[in-house]
Amino acid sequence: MNDALIERLKAFLHRENNSSLVGSPASQEEIVHAQQQLNVSFHDDYVHFIRTFGGAYAGLAVHAFSNGSSLGNETVVDLTLEFREQCRELPFAEVLRTSYVISIDGSGDPIIINQAGKVLIYHHDTGETKLLADSFEALIEECFFEW
Repeated sequence: MNDALIERLKAFLHRENNSSLVGSPASQEEIVHAQQQLNVSFHDDYVHFIRTFGGAYAGLAVHAFSNGSSLGNETVVDLTLEFREQCRELPFAEVLRTSYVISIDGSGDPIIINQAGKVLIYHHDTGETKLLADSFEALIEECFFEW
């Protein structure tokens, strides 16, 4: 992720009144273990984010292992395995097999990063998948606004 975006996120998330929006940085061991559990490779920009902020708010809730208290306790592993189970009979199951769930939108739809590094949302009501961004970094650039 680019340095300017990381600095903006740090300035915002490390404000005293935003402490519930930032988790504990992910360790290399947590990352390796999660990738093994899910049989995926996390993309570099997602790894950079979670090694810096843990699970944190960046215009949307980005789940990792130790999330900010406002985000809930679900890890990237929990979310991915849950949606793999829920969607196991659907065509979307094949996409989920090689992807990981980093967030859930307000309608309960999973936001995933696929094996090519693209960020997608799966609309469970319609069965449609939509491209949100070409990368995790592009997603955060588009979604993150300081307040």
